[in-house]
Amino acid sequence: MTATLDDTGLSDRALDIALKVETFVREVVVPYESDPRLGAHGPAGDLVAELREKARAAGVMTPHILGDGDHLTHRETAAVLIRSGLSPLGPVACNTMAPDEGNMYLLGKVASPEQRERFLDPLVSGNARSAFFMTEPADEGGAGSDPSMMQTTCVQDGNHWVINGRKTYITGAEGAKVGIVMAKSDDGACMFLVDLPDPAIRIERVLDTIDSSMPGGHAEVMIDNLRVPADQMLGQSGEGFKYAQIRLAPARLTHCMRWLGSCIRAQEIAVDYANRRHAFGKPLVDHEGVGFMLAENWIDLKQAELMVYWCAEVLDTGALGTVESSMAKVAVSEALMRIADKCVQTMGGQGVTRDTIVEQVFREIRAFRIYDGPTEVHKWSLAKKIKRDWKSVHAL
Repeated sequence: MTATLDDTGLSDRALDIALKVETFVREVVVPYESDPRLGAHGPAGDLVAELREKARAAGVMTPHILGDGDHLTHRETAAVLIRSGLSPLGPVACNTMAPDEGNMYLLGKVASPEQRERFLDPLVSGNARSAFFMTEPADEGGAGSDPSMMQTTCVQDGNHWVINGRKTYITGAEGAKVGIVMAKSDDGACMFLVDLPDPAIRIERVLDTIDSSMPGGHAEVMIDNLRVPADQMLGQSGEGFKYAQIRLAPARLTHCMRWLGSCIRAQEIAVDYANRRHAFGKPLVDHEGVGFMLAENWIDLKQAELMVYWCAEVLDTGALGTVESSMAKVAVSEALMRIADKCVQTMGGQGVTRDTIVEQVFREIRAFRIYDGPTEVHKWSLAKKIKRDWKSVHAL
């Protein structure tokens, strides 16, 4: 692993954290991959608690946020989160998992000191999970890839706001203790911090989806006259879309980091299988059709790594990184899909069983091509940028 990733220029503190995380995931977390508490809607709550207790003991709980509340740089975070992703359970154990990681980042940037103490601190400690309530049912014309279509409303009533609407694909809602709810006021989009569970936020069902790594799964939720104190609004009324962009660009990239780690591990498993398994008189790896797939995976892994670090360096300049994160999301998610597919193909029948994580990684990456913006939406956004840039030159 350490020979695969380019740690050039990484600070001593980040390298130390990254290697501790890798050791923990490989030695402590990987044996849990066949635990019966892993279900269709993610690992059970007691399994999450057990893993996090072990992470605390190993000193790798929320490793990208330092003891004084400071964050590692985005590039340093990449080195750490890639290694946490060496197992689908690694981010759960180390508290680097979506949506908590992105929510912690957002609260660290926007929340007031009082809000950080009440809502952020329990997340950083790993004692609470969170959910981000933005996406809405498509059959009701709600917000999805286009958040401007938001139907959920918020109306001020004295020193409270009253929120009504429906949400869907809300990752981790079941079992979460902290919620960030997006709704639309007369000023525009707003965000609110809420304690969970709340009787006004009703989980109608947890969807059966192709992926299964995130605790709580993905829920459909009804919000019925939810009353939120005004001091629990995150930032200012009407600024919700701006805050979403603060969260979404880095969150796209941290998804890339974690799943790159999983695909590195899937490649390791496929390479080991191809070297041990013999057919037609020689190891599978010596058959050109198999060896070439693994070589192509190696190339894709390196290209994905370079895209992740490039985008991280852009974010480290203080830039919003919207364009760069879109480019990275497309390039990395599509490359990881090719890698996961070839790992399954290399392993044949063994690749479609749950005897290894290769089958799960394939399913998770397929979902990742949609989550945090489908490939096509990002390409469309980039095409609009190309057109704007052309117009700015030719209008002179």
